[in-house]
Amino acid sequence: MAIDVNQPIFVISVAAELADMHPQTLRQYDRLGIVSPSRAPGKSRRYSQNDVEKLREVQRLSQSGVSLEGIRRILDLENQVAALQFRVAELTEELTRRRSPLDTRIFAAGAAGDVVSLARGQRPRARSQAVVVWRPRPGE
Repeated sequence: MAIDVNQPIFVISVAAELADMHPQTLRQYDRLGIVSPSRAPGKSRRYSQNDVEKLREVQRLSQSGVSLEGIRRILDLENQVAALQFRVAELTEELTRRRSPLDTRIFAAGAAGDVVSLARGQRPRARSQAVVVWRPRPGE
């Protein structure tokens, strides 16, 4: 049975120990919005495995000399990148579903510059014609 890395299961003392930090440091990071844990019904903080990993990353960046504001900005940008990568994957999947083999159009350009549309499998008549494969952009 796998543990859900997003499940908020650790109380602040356990999360602090796992991240090798003092609990007060975790409270400060929460106040600053650097690592914001979930809240239990009694308003106590609950940290997930992802939160603990993020705390370790914050500690590594801090020890490298990055300011807390810099750390917050880095984490925000990493979240934006992850969200954009997810969106690109969604759009790629949607485009793959929508596109059919019939979306490809083939044209031949004659010696005089004229453009002739060819049926699938049809070859240009003269050797002087160049064949161009065109795939329309979504919405065209």
